[in-house]
Amino acid sequence: MFSEAVENYLTEILRLEEHAGRGAVSPSALADRLAVARPSVTGMLQRLADDDLVRYAPYRGVRLTRRGRRTARQMLRRHRLVETFLVRALGMPADRVHDEAHRWEHALSDDAVDRLDRWLGRPEADPHGTPIPAAPPSRGQRRLATLAAGVRATVTMVASQGPDHAAYLRSLGLAPGAVVTVTERRPFQGPVTLTIGDHSWIVGPEVTEYVSVREET
Repeated sequence: MFSEAVENYLTEILRLEEHAGRGAVSPSALADRLAVARPSVTGMLQRLADDDLVRYAPYRGVRLTRRGRRTARQMLRRHRLVETFLVRALGMPADRVHDEAHRWEHALSDDAVDRLDRWLGRPEADPHGTPIPAAPPSRGQRRLATLAAGVRATVTMVASQGPDHAAYLRSLGLAPGAVVTVTERRPFQGPVTLTIGDHSWIVGPEVTEYVSVREET
């Protein structure tokens, strides 16, 4: 569990990455976003780097580590689910929910967030149309991207990066409960051939990174 300040930094770095196409984030942009002094940002980034949450080099910007990105995605998921709830259930205008959601996101338990997600019908985007990050796989689940060739598994969760992406995944037959087999995996992170029912598809990471499965034994 991290402090609220750490969670805020990680979340804002991820937001800036989204706008910059995952490029390195400049400390000055982060300082502007958080409305804090540049020296304060530099000190916090050094602490985050010591905790393996970011990779930071002066004059080169900052990037999230895998650990930092996981935490940031969880916080963004909380924030965007709360915004969706405030608009749908309480009727708040979409342009007024950000600050309120920011207060809620640090207070809710993981169980409450999961229940909120189910209650809302597992929305794929918040009221602003921004994709809501998927929940991390639960125990026993793994990403389809990690499944070895010849392994058969059942789809447990399908995330998406928006309506078009979700429609594409559905067109392949990828939905919870579907049985999928990796029939071929090309080396060097190449495409993967999947068999789903009577159909075979050649797909890339834009598919396998967003599907969670449970391997059949």
